[in-house]
Amino acid sequence: MAFASTIGATTWRFDSLADLMAKASPPRSGDALAGVAATSAQQNVAAKRALADVPLKAFLAEALVPYETDEVTRLILDGHDAAAFASVASLTVGEFRDWLLSEAASPAALARLAPGLIPEMAAAVSKIMRNQDLILAASKCRVTTRFRNTIGLPGTMAVRLQPNHPTDDPAGITASILDGLLYGCGDAVIGINPASDSLSTLGDLLRLMDDLIARFQIPTQSCVLTHVTSAVELVERGAPVDLVFQSIAGTEAANASFGVTLSLLQEGLDAGRSLKRGTVGDNVMYFETGQGSALSAGAHHGVDQQTLEARAYGVARAFEPLLVNSVVGFIGPEYLYDGKQIIRAGLEDHFCGKLLGAPLGVDVCYTNHAEADQDDMDSLLTLLAAAGVTFVMGVPGADDVMLNYQSTSFHDALYVRELLGRKRAPEFEAWLARLRITGEDGRLAPPRPGHPLLASA
Repeated sequence: MAFASTIGATTWRFDSLADLMAKASPPRSGDALAGVAATSAQQNVAAKRALADVPLKAFLAEALVPYETDEVTRLILDGHDAAAFASVASLTVGEFRDWLLSEAASPAALARLAPGLIPEMAAAVSKIMRNQDLILAASKCRVTTRFRNTIGLPGTMAVRLQPNHPTDDPAGITASILDGLLYGCGDAVIGINPASDSLSTLGDLLRLMDDLIARFQIPTQSCVLTHVTSAVELVERGAPVDLVFQSIAGTEAANASFGVTLSLLQEGLDAGRSLKRGTVGDNVMYFETGQGSALSAGAHHGVDQQTLEARAYGVARAFEPLLVNSVVGFIGPEYLYDGKQIIRAGLEDHFCGKLLGAPLGVDVCYTNHAEADQDDMDSLLTLLAAAGVTFVMGVPGADDVMLNYQSTSFHDALYVRELLGRKRAPEFEAWLARLRITGEDGRLAPPRPGHPLLASA
């Protein structure tokens, strides 16, 4: 299907829905690298105008990635809930934007609608929205998940405590975990990116975290962010696996570059649930995504990177995860060049994920060779917190010494709590108060001599 838009004396033509979507995307280096981006601001505006007039149901009729050759497309289209979609089925993309910003789009209405939306619809409407639109609409989306605590309740923001170490040193990791806990972080997950892929080392790291959680009765969950096949084998070996992790993308070929298929993700879900380690729920999966992964794998099919990122959320929601995390600036400036592009991408990712029903968190981050700095990250963190982000990262000093990138610190989470009053997961909040890490108002209490966490060090 072809599309056209006339501005003044110039008529712009777009060869397909995928071409129109790409040309309507806000500028980003990855789409330029892929050769799909608009070549001028005028073409970008023309594409947005044409996209606004496209009926939402057109995305059910024209697959951007071929149905016959892509299992992600089949998952998305075969799982579409027509009854849930019925309330917006007559709308165009532009009309859908207006509806999302209206009072009719209540949290309850958005929750009912989520199964009826496919990722391409979410991506399309995000392309014609301003940043404030993305923030307002996302703030109305409620996605709640549970394992040992409850993530995503209104007015909350959880934190993944990320105690990475370049040699997987247990003492260094333990020190970072205790530091994070004393700053009130860790309700989303205590999650380690291991330097080693040795199953023996991975098992030791899992037992280290499990021992700490059990000793202090912490209502949280742990995860070693290894490949899903390793997690399955660790489950078979009797290791204390709480969450099963995997990086995912928006096309079958991109997922193949990660060494995963949908059936393998199902195997991981089944393995994680078989242990029955959750106390308040059984959301056992943890997924990470990032704009540009399909292009870096040569698996983008001519589709823009933000649409493919939204498709990754379509994969994630099928496996009922506890957490989904867009590592927005991690892949580098080849895909998101500077702070402006990273900020826009983070808001898009959060909006699309929440709209689709995924428990979206964002690693507010950048690499050292990007045209970005910590002021950009402060801006994105604040905007995402206002938008109701599910969780962010807590990294000692905001500098990950193993992965070598810049993220957010334990102190950054405290800033959000002070500024916007965001609470922690309620079970974790109560635990902090019991251990007198926080006072009745949820603020950190002065450390006292002989505190059990300090004594354990």
